[in-house]
Amino acid sequence: MIQQFETFQKASKDNLDAALKAFDATSKGVQTIAAETTDYAKKSFEAGTAAIEKLAGVKSFDKVLEIQADYVKSSFEDAVAQFTKIGEFYVALAKNTYTPFKGAIAKAAPVAAAAVAAATKQAA
Repeated sequence: MIQQFETFQKASKDNLDAALKAFDATSKGVQTIAAETTDYAKKSFEAGTAAIEKLAGVKSFDKVLEIQADYVKSSFEDAVAQFTKIGEFYVALAKNTYTPFKGAIAKAAPVAAAAVAAATKQAA
């Protein structure tokens, strides 16, 4: 009975440690994503403002179309690059959040399989 309690206590401590590590990884990942998104929004706003300033000084319609086309092209390329980067951050966030639980899952899987096998054998 005491050995079972000690086993349970160690498993609880291991799970708490894993949860704290996962929380830390999640916190850092979310902060990174928020900082990157804020930086992108700032750069995007500055690029839009610069395009408007260029358009304000233009006298020909052809030049307006050229400036607008350049702005749209660069904005689209920047957006695609940003979405790719944010996607990579989310993948890293998921991996870093899952990693602390890897050991606990590896330990629990054989125990759970044995319990299911015992219950199935007992039911038959």
